[in-house]
Amino acid sequence: QVQLVESGGGLVQAGDSLRLSCAASGRTFSSLRMGWFRQAPGKEREFVTAIRSGGSTSYADSVKGRFTISRDNAKNTVYLQMTNLKPEDTAVYYCAADPRGIGVVVRAVSYDYWGQGTQVTVSS
Repeated sequence: QVQLVESGGGLVQAGDSLRLSCAASGRTFSSLRMGWFRQAPGKEREFVTAIRSGGSTSYADSVKGRFTISRDNAKNTVYLQMTNLKPEDTAVYYCAADPRGIGVVVRAVSYDYWGQGTQVTVSS
């Protein structure tokens, strides 16, 4: 079992930066593939980025060059640094954990554990 708690969301203006954190507990964090997804009102949950246990990363095209995922295994925490935020980035952001690391990285069903989500609102 893995417990995930996100923090760091808020209301910002377009062009601003924000850093989300996701603290994990309950299992060896370093072995987990960690991902960030987001869901805007009326839309399906979509993949944002992921980082594997070895440190390699994947990004959705919509956030490449603006978002950076990182992990601190000593703190059992994964981060999402978001820069040059746009109104279309407005969504609830969810942290997710995949203990096996073999599913399709962009699919939500590949992740077994989810946080409660944190709201990010970007005003124009």
